[in-house]
Amino acid sequence: MKESLKVNESKNGLIVDVFVKPNCSKFGLVVEGEELIVCSTEEPTKGKVNREIVKELTRLLGRRVQIVFGLTSRQKKILIENYRKKDIETFLSEQ
Repeated sequence: MKESLKVNESKNGLIVDVFVKPNCSKFGLVVEGEELIVCSTEEPTKGKVNREIVKELTRLLGRRVQIVFGLTSRQKKILIENYRKKDIETFLSEQ
């Protein structure tokens, strides 16, 4: 991975800044600069995007994922439990 994500390690895991793009044709992750872009297939109504992000990232990463900031915004902070910066960099480089 050429870019370095804006992340903070905490005692619970890794907090990652993400920007959400709703209404994409398929779910996916893209790194742009220091930010992780999450492409969601859902419409931004009634928490659909948030539920998809938590479900898909939990499935992809094999770790519990929570949105800790930005529930009603496209700018979010997600907590990936028991994860470290090197883990996310390795995962994204394999995508």
